[in-house]
Amino acid sequence: MEFRIPADLPRIPHKKHWQFCVGSGHALLALRTDYVQQLRFIHDTLGIRRVRFHGIFDDDMRTVCRLSELFPAPGAEKFTEENFRACGLAYDNVLRAGMKPLVELSFMPKAMSRNGVDGVFYYKPCIDTPADHDAWAGYVQRFIRFLLHRYGAEEVRSWLFEVWNEPDLQVVFFSEDREAYFKLYETTARAIKAVDPQLQVGGPATSGSKWVSSFLAYCRAHDVPVDFVTTHQYAGDPIGGVESTGDDLEAQGAGGGESWPERMQRMGERLAALHDHSVLAGLRAINPDQTEESDLPNDNFRRNAATVRRQAGKLPLYYTEWNCNAGFGSYTNDTRKVAAYDVKAALDVADSVDGSSIWCFSDIFEELHPFVQEFHGGFGMLTQSGIPKPVYYGMKLLADAPAQRIDLGEGAADGEIGIAAFDGGDETHVILFRQKMKNLDLPEEEAVVRIELPEKPESVTVKRIDESHGNPLKLWEEMGRPDYLTPTEVEDLKRRSAVEPEDWPFTWEGGVVTIRAALGVNDVYGFVIR
Repeated sequence: MEFRIPADLPRIPHKKHWQFCVGSGHALLALRTDYVQQLRFIHDTLGIRRVRFHGIFDDDMRTVCRLSELFPAPGAEKFTEENFRACGLAYDNVLRAGMKPLVELSFMPKAMSRNGVDGVFYYKPCIDTPADHDAWAGYVQRFIRFLLHRYGAEEVRSWLFEVWNEPDLQVVFFSEDREAYFKLYETTARAIKAVDPQLQVGGPATSGSKWVSSFLAYCRAHDVPVDFVTTHQYAGDPIGGVESTGDDLEAQGAGGGESWPERMQRMGERLAALHDHSVLAGLRAINPDQTEESDLPNDNFRRNAATVRRQAGKLPLYYTEWNCNAGFGSYTNDTRKVAAYDVKAALDVADSVDGSSIWCFSDIFEELHPFVQEFHGGFGMLTQSGIPKPVYYGMKLLADAPAQRIDLGEGAADGEIGIAAFDGGDETHVILFRQKMKNLDLPEEEAVVRIELPEKPESVTVKRIDESHGNPLKLWEEMGRPDYLTPTEVEDLKRRSAVEPEDWPFTWEGGVVTIRAALGVNDVYGFVIR
């Protein structure tokens, strides 16, 4: 594979849309010291400006408390209080980390819910609709007034308020149908605007780029305020997905046609074959890595984001969750496959989105289970102890790249090996990546890059993300996969897996710099030519 970069190619802005926000677990985790330390690290080193998490209204945040929950005395259910103190402490910590919250308004305090329906996750959020929409509106308004009093109107107006999370996924995140979500959105948006019309509110926060057309049509038909559009996209999603091919066409994936009893039988067979009886091994048997099990395309995000861009019109479009795997616990979440995918995807969608949020920044995360293993296939860019994974180093290459991107034309990132280049005046950055949805055992492929430059460079350096560089998982496995790491061991793993610049050979002839590199599957190389 050979790439030529003439000197006269146009320069375009390097849109670091993924610095807009980053995902997290649920609100209670933001009260932890290690969470805040890692969040600060992500802000300081990657330049990410906001953080989004679930469950600011979950019962573990104690925003609504009934006396009957403390003492089941006759008539005690009439005594109720609201308390947003824990919410304030969580947002205080976000601000201390140098970031702002993207406020996801979720989930429902059980005391206010219609039927008390719980979601499937470890921390058991109530995913029900409100029993009384007027009462919900009043609750939301008191929450907003609490924020305005604590932080001031100028600060809170710089935040964004997103209504709910993935309401299209019944049982998982929402108990009712699309129309019920639209009504919930309408009640919530009107309540916020009644307190301060300058606060920004949006949705529908759906999975798989769904519902955007119908959501905006509902808002137009009912004159409901909406300041921005949000949705999500993963390459491998075990729950199903959608690919819109027109402004009004939305078709949900059928999930393979397998019945629930058939699926349960298959799960049981997989579990019975295991000798490792850890929760992690069982989870991986029940919910295998879809990016390895199926032949998934690597451009769904790009195609769907382009469609949703048209649907959103002039409204800002934010993908408030995206990543390679949607399946928590997948082994490949800890590998360089996610680095290669996220680098490619970030470049692919730069012209379609106004901001995005990788899911998520840390394995300090409790949707399914608080896993004991340091490397357990979590979504994070960092492990529970803060060890950077390959995906962190991939995004660091993009963060450090100059503000001017060299326009290499469509398709530069679509071949066996993809490329992106950036002009920093006195230095040129080139990122090469060999992205595959499956971790295939294939021979290395050589890439040759020829760049026209006005004078011979002083040096060429490279930062490599491959089997031997930026791979803490491999080092941990060589240690015997210990469940618990001492602080000294953590720092040693960080040091030994850090991606550092190395001198790289090059040739200079006739005003052209030539660089050669042999890339394995899902390797990412970042060159700096000075």
